[in-house]
Amino acid sequence: MTDIVLYVHILAATAWIGGALLLFALGILLKDKEAQAQTYEYLGPLYGYFETFWLIILLSTGSFLFVHFNLIDVLTLDITESKLGYMMSYKLFLVGTITFLTIIHMRIALKTHTKERSTLQKIVSRGSSMMIFFLNLGVLWFAMQLRHILS
Repeated sequence: MTDIVLYVHILAATAWIGGALLLFALGILLKDKEAQAQTYEYLGPLYGYFETFWLIILLSTGSFLFVHFNLIDVLTLDITESKLGYMMSYKLFLVGTITFLTIIHMRIALKTHTKERSTLQKIVSRGSSMMIFFLNLGVLWFAMQLRHILS
């Protein structure tokens, strides 16, 4: 059972980060602002639901694995003395931050879809999106380190 859950967790991480890489690339490579706006207008909602689904799967399977392997005890370790405690604490902090930023980003995206965004909405939406992208890379790094420690 845990092998299946781990497999689904890794699949969800692949979909989550892969989707972020796709949109990041589109944001950089599409120089024509009109093409960029049309792409995001049509792709945005589909992407949002796709990513929300995979985030829920990630959080669910991650929570299952965390409890199943009794990793809650790791959080009581002194992070200055335990590499495992340090890695797990920071990974969970990043996951919580990404989840929070995703909620903010999705609220703005749903509220303003096909409407003109205010300057503040643009800054918060783009900023949260960029932070989510880079924090995902951090979570991936911590996940690799944790796998190395736990194996």
